[in-house]
Amino acid sequence: MQSDLSLVSGPFGKALRRPADRNLNIGSLTVAETIVELNAAELTLGSGASSVKVLNGIDLRVAKGESVGIVGPSGSGKSTLLMVVAGLERLDRGEVIVAGSPLHRLAEDDLAAVRGRSIGIVFQSFHLIPNMTALENVAVPLELAGIRDAFDRARDELVAVGLGERLSHFPGQLSGGEQQRVAIARALVPEPALIVADEPTGNLDADTGRQIADLLFAKQAERGATLLLVTHDEKLAARCDRQVAVRSGRIVGDRGRSAVEGEKALA
Repeated sequence: MQSDLSLVSGPFGKALRRPADRNLNIGSLTVAETIVELNAAELTLGSGASSVKVLNGIDLRVAKGESVGIVGPSGSGKSTLLMVVAGLERLDRGEVIVAGSPLHRLAEDDLAAVRGRSIGIVFQSFHLIPNMTALENVAVPLELAGIRDAFDRARDELVAVGLGERLSHFPGQLSGGEQQRVAIARALVPEPALIVADEPTGNLDADTGRQIADLLFAKQAERGATLLLVTHDEKLAARCDRQVAVRSGRIVGDRGRSAVEGEKALA
């Protein structure tokens, strides 16, 4: 039987027990619910002489409603980190817990169920199904979950992202920005606790990229969801509550937006 209690650090390093799905009030201090937790996460890709340790002892906590930009050079492990959190890559060692579910322990069917209800994924290359309309693409995760009003909810989500006139269009009939709007609607329609976005503006021109970023942050704030965003764009990362820097599979920096803005003011 899985306990509904989890550990948080209290004063003087002592452990306090709290309900996993609630906030804890200690006097005037509120400890926010943790949506993403990684403990000593390790992952090696390849084998033998060609093996590469992509994640090397990652520890990370992300709170409910928080937006976190993950930055770092190519090959640093940031996209792999995102895929681990999304349940699309398996750790060799360590733990990854998302919305209370220990992804590192789950069988594939259970893992797929967690992704379907708790995690919305936005890819750089959209990953829409080409022979399905925009409406059908957005309805897919709801249909897989057995939701009866899948198409009504998908229609409402597309209207919400400004594509009410594109419901019956196929991906090949949509611009890059419109395809990414469909992808965002698909990620949002199950009402997930966590949105993960891997270079969501990477395939778009600057103006369209700004529009997509505005939409993504607006919807995240509107829903109260947690956002984990991988990007090479420093300006996009700076819009997040925190910026986590990854290099050689390790977290080498973790700072809040106020710290970043202060450094810019002093520059």
